[in-house]
Amino acid sequence: MWTCEQVIGASLDVSEAAALYRASTLAERRPVEDTGRFTSMLAGANLVVTARDGEGRLIGIARSLTDGAYSTYLSDLAVDVAWQGKGVGRDLVRATREAAPRAKVILLSAPAAVDYYPHIGFERHDSAWTMTAAAG
Repeated sequence: MWTCEQVIGASLDVSEAAALYRASTLAERRPVEDTGRFTSMLAGANLVVTARDGEGRLIGIARSLTDGAYSTYLSDLAVDVAWQGKGVGRDLVRATREAAPRAKVILLSAPAAVDYYPHIGFERHDSAWTMTAAAG
């Protein structure tokens, strides 16, 4: 079993979080090897929910930015591959929604997860846009 808990992103152990991102495959699309940038990512999120197994090991994280009233951008949903398919991701999303119940949850899916999100209640949106960060 596992427990979900809202935490302060800056209080997370960066090495532990990076290990989870690797174990979830999200590290393939996040700068976990750039410790300074990854630390800023964790600290800059104002809504972070973690999942830990019965022994306290980090097995999942939902990292979001929210105004609490209109929108919550769920920028990272990472679950250790060994725990995927057991409901951990669903619980992380539930806890995220409970933390900002009036806000719409928005996310950009990894290609491999496109079929997962409708399964837990998300609807496809056809007018999302992204702009690549400036180099430097």
